[in-house]
Amino acid sequence: MDTRKQDIAKARPRAGAVRIGGASGFWGDSAVAAPQLVASGAVDYLVFDYLAELTMSILAGARLKRPEAGFATDFVDVAMKSVLREAAARGIRVVSNAGGVNPHGCARALAALAAEQGVELRIAVVEGDDVMPLLPALRAEDVREMDGGTPLPQKVLSANAYLGATPIRAALDAGAQVVITGRCVDSAVTLGVLMHEFGWADDDYDRLAGGSLAGHVIECGCQATGGLYTDWETVPDWPGIGYPIVECEADGSFVVGKPAGTGGKVTPAVIAEQMLYEIGDPAAYLLPDVTCDFTAVTLAAVGEDRVQVRGARGRAPGPAYKVSATYAEGFRSSAQLTIVGFDAAAKARRTGDAILARTRSMFGRLGWPDYSATLVEVLGAEGCYGPHARDGALATREAVVRVSATHPRREALELFAREIAPAGTSWACGTTGASGRPSVSPSIRQYAFLLDKARVAPTVVIGEQRIVVPAAAHAPQTNAPASQPDAPVPQPDASAPVGQSPDDERIEVPLIRIAHARSGDKGDTSNIGLIARRPELLAVLREQVTVERVAAWLAHLVQGPVTRHEVPGIHALNFVCERALGGGGMASLRNDPLGKGMAQILLSLPVRVPPGLLDADPCTPAHGAQREAGST
Repeated sequence: MDTRKQDIAKARPRAGAVRIGGASGFWGDSAVAAPQLVASGAVDYLVFDYLAELTMSILAGARLKRPEAGFATDFVDVAMKSVLREAAARGIRVVSNAGGVNPHGCARALAALAAEQGVELRIAVVEGDDVMPLLPALRAEDVREMDGGTPLPQKVLSANAYLGATPIRAALDAGAQVVITGRCVDSAVTLGVLMHEFGWADDDYDRLAGGSLAGHVIECGCQATGGLYTDWETVPDWPGIGYPIVECEADGSFVVGKPAGTGGKVTPAVIAEQMLYEIGDPAAYLLPDVTCDFTAVTLAAVGEDRVQVRGARGRAPGPAYKVSATYAEGFRSSAQLTIVGFDAAAKARRTGDAILARTRSMFGRLGWPDYSATLVEVLGAEGCYGPHARDGALATREAVVRVSATHPRREALELFAREIAPAGTSWACGTTGASGRPSVSPSIRQYAFLLDKARVAPTVVIGEQRIVVPAAAHAPQTNAPASQPDAPVPQPDASAPVGQSPDDERIEVPLIRIAHARSGDKGDTSNIGLIARRPELLAVLREQVTVERVAAWLAHLVQGPVTRHEVPGIHALNFVCERALGGGGMASLRNDPLGKGMAQILLSLPVRVPPGLLDADPCTPAHGAQREAGST
């Protein structure tokens, strides 16, 4: 890459827009992303997000087996291998958290690739997120889990603080062309770029909030360009979908777009769904660099596939980093069989119950304890809808039974795995689909706690230089939400009344007719963002999609309180449902451990709407008929 660009970048804050392409939303994202964005000629930076809690535990295990492992290999072997020469020629700089638990190993692998391709590359590594050395002291201090208050587990596999953007800024200020980090908040790879380019100060909180929102919008790749969109059938060209580009201004505003000629779509509704994704309280989205308030954000179409985002506000961050630790607790296994024919769902349920009953009996004869947890799910029979499944769902003539279990002993689940295939000849007619014995793996769980920022020393390593990055100033605040949400319902009641309007002229329709929605996870908490299709419909959402109704509708899934937050700038509500995911992520036995389907389940909620507020249904006839019918 051109060293003159380094000198220019260090010499002055940027005057024009900074163009950043979101080239990865997770480890395993499509290989088309980086080449597409580089070829577009419309980016100054590529940012990559690879890490999730499960990813960190996988990487920690990999490094135990091979010291040189522990990073997201796709970053080097797939993404950078395909674009390194062209990115160098175009002067495109790169920021990635692909370092995982071994950022220096990732840097060495990238340096080897650059040497192989004849590209000179100045690589910086951000270290300091690994807090494993602090665990003995923290255990002695009786550190407690953030939500449940449980003590620190004994067998911790990884423990990483979510660092912020300031080390990334320092690396870019020092002339790095590629910055590789370990664990940091997903949006920091974008915010660090903007702090460097625009010279934003650590206490320029409104701009930091805007930059964080830009990073949040593109951190999940194509979710910002029509991926996971409620009105999926309106999104063109899935195979050629474009990856997102944000054009960011010095005042913290930005425009979201995508490369010309690519598929997908960028509209205010698409961006609104992604904006609410996994943020919890929209007035207090807690990040290491800033506490964000997105309640007054506005979205406006400013051209085809271009949406301008303004109005993020910020205030001082808290005094602690969130630490995500992972630990092993026993073992887990999941198996699937397909059941065909009449009464497929009933046969599938009986098959799953029989597998568990038989293996429990065998455990008893061997003197082994019972399963730690089990779950039988019949996929294809709308089991995830609970009492809201349609009348005809159980009449399906093809279903998949999914049987999942955890146990403290590996050999117990190996026995379980052996007892799956006999169902194909012993029990229900039409049983098929067995594809070998299911695997048995350690049951990995997450443990999150807060750690004083003063105990963490983020450091940038670039060549022979080491730059210690001090923590920014913070407020002596607690993590209490800043907004005034509806009072939570501590124990959802499935028998709660629907609360219909007294207006007899209203028409009952499923919620999807008047709202978009997207859901995601934070541990065992599900976040469901609900956006009115028209501004006038927000009043209907406020009136009818109450905490009580949501808690009752999702009572078969949600065991904890439900809280509602308002986001008036985008005509939306955000619901935070606690103890909603069967333990969440790695701990959950559910087929949907991340709550991706919970928004779809909520969108079947019946609401009564004045007919004058109902647009013509924007769906195709067949799909629209399903939306009209809703649930029974």
